[in-house]
Amino acid sequence: MDDPAFDVETDLQTQSLLLASAHHDISALRDLLRNSSANVQDVETGFTPLHAAIAACEPDTTSNEVNGQSNRNTNGESAVEISEERKQELEVAAKTVKLLFQHGAIWNDLDGNGETPGCIARRLGLTDLYEICVDAGVRAELLLSRLDGYLPLGDADSASEDDEEEEEVEGEVAEGVAEDTENAAVGGGEVDAGAGDESTLNPNYLSSTLTFDRNRILDASANGVMMEWETTLMRRSAELLLPATGLRVLNVGHGMGIIDGIFQEKSPKSHHIIEAHPDVLKNMRENGWYDKPGVVVHEGRWQDVVPGLVEKGELFDAIYFDTFAEEYKALREFFTEHVIGLLDPAGGAGDEGGKFGFFNGMGADRQVCYDVYNKIVEMDLFEAGFDTDFETVPIPDLDSGGEWDGVRRKYWIPDTYKLPTCSFIG
Repeated sequence: MDDPAFDVETDLQTQSLLLASAHHDISALRDLLRNSSANVQDVETGFTPLHAAIAACEPDTTSNEVNGQSNRNTNGESAVEISEERKQELEVAAKTVKLLFQHGAIWNDLDGNGETPGCIARRLGLTDLYEICVDAGVRAELLLSRLDGYLPLGDADSASEDDEEEEEVEGEVAEGVAEDTENAAVGGGEVDAGAGDESTLNPNYLSSTLTFDRNRILDASANGVMMEWETTLMRRSAELLLPATGLRVLNVGHGMGIIDGIFQEKSPKSHHIIEAHPDVLKNMRENGWYDKPGVVVHEGRWQDVVPGLVEKGELFDAIYFDTFAEEYKALREFFTEHVIGLLDPAGGAGDEGGKFGFFNGMGADRQVCYDVYNKIVEMDLFEAGFDTDFETVPIPDLDSGGEWDGVRRKYWIPDTYKLPTCSFIG
C-alpha cells in the first residue's frame, strides 16, 4: 500500500507500542496488542517492544554513588540491598516481557547493534528477564522443531493439495521465532549461519576447496571449519569417552584430526573414522591415517555410512560427532536414530556402558542462543534415552590471541563451553 497516511498511522502505532513497552504500561500495551502485532521494530534503532521493555530497566549508575564514590564493596557486590521500588520496577518489567511473548514477540530479533532482547538483559545483569527470554526461546524452538516433523493425516495427494494452507498456518504458529534450531549449525555455527550464505550449506561445503593452515581449516569462503583452540575441549571429551586403553571408538568428522589424534594416544582396539570431504580425505592419506593400526576410514557422508555399520553389527565403546555445515536436525537424527544401534550398552571401561559425545557449538555466536540450544539438546537427548552430564569448561579470550584473524565470522562468543557426555538412561 502506497498511501502516505497509512505509513504515518503504522509508524505511530509502532512508536506507541515501543513507548508502552518501555514504560511497562501493561494496560496500554494490552489495548494496543488487540489490533497490532508485537513484532514491530523502530526504523532507526531496530528496537522491538521486547528490546524497549528490557533496555528501560538499565540501572541508574549515579544512584549508587555517594559523594562521587561508588557504593559497592571490594568484591564488586552492591553494599546496599536493592530498593523496594527497584524490585517493583523489575516485577512489572517481567510481566511486560511475558505479555509480549504471549502475543508472539520474537525472542531472537536483532536490534541495530546486533543484540537480541536477551543479550541486553544479560549485559545489564537482569537475570530474571534473561531467563524469561531463554525460556521463551526454548518454547519457540521446540514448537518449530515439532512442526517440522508434522505430517497431516491423509494421502500424499491430499497433502500436496493442502500445501498452501499448511504453509500459511505454520507461518502463523511460528511467528514467535526468527530462526530455529533446525538451522543452527552443529559444529560451532551461528544462529543465522545459513541465512543468505550458501557456502554453509552441506553440498556446497563438500564441493569447496579447503585451506589447511597450522592452526585451522578454512573453507573457500573463509569460514572456520575447525581451529586449534578447540583442542582443550576435545582432549577433555576424549578423556571422558575413552578413560582406558583398548576400547572401540567411532568418530564422525575428522577435520584437523585433533580428537582422532588424542584417541590414538589411548591405543584403541578399533578406531573408525567417517569423513566426507575430499580434501580432508586427501590430507588423511598424506598424514598416514589409512595406515595406522586399528584405524578404519569410511569415505562418505555419515548418513550413507552408518546404516552399513549397523547392518554389520559394529559396536563401539565411545562415539564422537563433529561435522561441519550441517543443521541441528542432523545431530538430532544421529543420536535419536543411529547411536542406539552403534553404542554398546554393556561396553566402556569396566562395562559401565558406552558413551557418546559431540562438539557442542550450536548457537554459540550469542550467549542467549547458546543457552537456549543447550536446554533443547538436553531435552532431545533425554527423549532419545540418554542421560547427559554437562561439564563447564572456561574458554580463553580468543580475540586477544588473534584466533579470528582471517576468519569470515566468529563462531564462538561464550566464555564457557558446556561439554556433553551422554550415556544410556538406566
